[in-house]
Amino acid sequence: MKSDFLEISNGEALIRSRIPHLPFDLFRKEALDIVGNGGKVVQFFAYQDGEAVKLLTVLRTDKLLVAGTDAPESYPSLTNECEPFHMFEREIAEQFGIRPEGHPWLKMVRYHANCQGKPDVFGNDYKKDIPGQYDYYSVEGDAIHEVAVGPVHAGVIEPGHFRFNCIGERVLNLEIQLGYQHRGIENLFLNIDNKRLPIITEGIAGDTAVGNSLCMAQALEALSSVTPDNGAKIIRTIGLEFERIANHVGDLGALSGDVAFLPPANYCGRMRGDFLNMTLWMCGNRFGKGLVRPGGVRFEMTDDDRKTLQERIDVLKPQVRHTIDLILSTSSVRSRFEGCGTVSTSDAEKLGLVGPAGRACTMPYDVRRCFPTEHYVNLDIPENAEPTGDVYARAKVRGDEVMQSISIIESLLADPVETNIVDTAELKPAPSSFVVTLNEAWRGELSHCILTDEKGNILRHKVKDPSFHNWNGLSMSLRDTGISDFPLNNKSFNLSYCGFDL
Repeated sequence: MKSDFLEISNGEALIRSRIPHLPFDLFRKEALDIVGNGGKVVQFFAYQDGEAVKLLTVLRTDKLLVAGTDAPESYPSLTNECEPFHMFEREIAEQFGIRPEGHPWLKMVRYHANCQGKPDVFGNDYKKDIPGQYDYYSVEGDAIHEVAVGPVHAGVIEPGHFRFNCIGERVLNLEIQLGYQHRGIENLFLNIDNKRLPIITEGIAGDTAVGNSLCMAQALEALSSVTPDNGAKIIRTIGLEFERIANHVGDLGALSGDVAFLPPANYCGRMRGDFLNMTLWMCGNRFGKGLVRPGGVRFEMTDDDRKTLQERIDVLKPQVRHTIDLILSTSSVRSRFEGCGTVSTSDAEKLGLVGPAGRACTMPYDVRRCFPTEHYVNLDIPENAEPTGDVYARAKVRGDEVMQSISIIESLLADPVETNIVDTAELKPAPSSFVVTLNEAWRGELSHCILTDEKGNILRHKVKDPSFHNWNGLSMSLRDTGISDFPLNNKSFNLSYCGFDL
């Protein structure tokens, strides 16, 4: 069926007037048709354009599609007919006071007053300014009890509240409430210059500094008609893959620790540090901060750099392979991983899971393969789909991706890399324009969408972390599971609080 949505490319800048501006009823119908037939929601948000408030959505099938509309005061909820719009509609309601009528579970996302000064659609009292002042989902029955965890946790973990409805040890429902940090990242983007923008972007989520920096840089480059050289693209790809390896290795170690298999837990902790130190070697920061800038990269890669990194990989690669094999083949570990925290393919599709969480549920989508950027256009990215949707599948996907990422980096280190380094390029985004960028961060599809006004200033900079999709996947994984398995399932997703609490 022909759609009025416009087909676009990843990282393609457009004059905003080219984006189809549809009557709301047609916008809603076509969005539901696309997603109802297997499409997914990449972005769906509201923005202020002069005196008007508008809605814009980017959807994906085997291509990217975009359209916009004027925002009504209220509208029939899309979620009520098509689940993947769930979190997006809640966010729009909170930010702009636009009510999705009939939304099945309408509540706040980050607990702040809407920017329009409209009456609150949730019935909260902002004078209290206390997150969590609403009725949690409840299960009735004499044998039902609730267990509340957080929002304050031990150690350095960020705030999040987990409310379990249980019968005995069996979890009937887990509700996850975030939004305790009130960070205001997207509003901050509207009031900073191009020199500070990369610094703020790197701090969106510290463990995804390279991924967020890359999305932002690609967006500004597209809006400014700047193309990084091939050497910069190679270095960026290496940086993103090191970020993936370090986090996946750390997660595998955490999973081992949760089932008391301590040798691999210790090995992985040490090896994660070794991979972080390779990123340190590249740019002077273990988390990749300062590596990516609009226009290219801030650090070259000399032949001595390539030699040093390859030598370190030569030492680590057999250790990593052996440790992953040990984790995934040990019978006592598999007995805990297999069948634990299963999410069905049907539920994963409805929730729109991305990254390893989605691939563990037979959904092979990977931005590096489907909408490649940087040097990924020259790489063969395999499908890593697993059929079981459980903790074992999520661990297996991570293990496979670690070894594949090491091979990718080795292939890119084989030849000399030449680039002209940049620092704070004075880019001038085109006026009245739009761009959306997607990259496969280590948790999954990460997307930045930027709209500029008639002077080329940022009108809206929308960030969507993969955790925005996947937190509800963690909730679903706890259904009909023993509450003592929560830490194991939580580690198998390892989602971001700060990437969510923008």
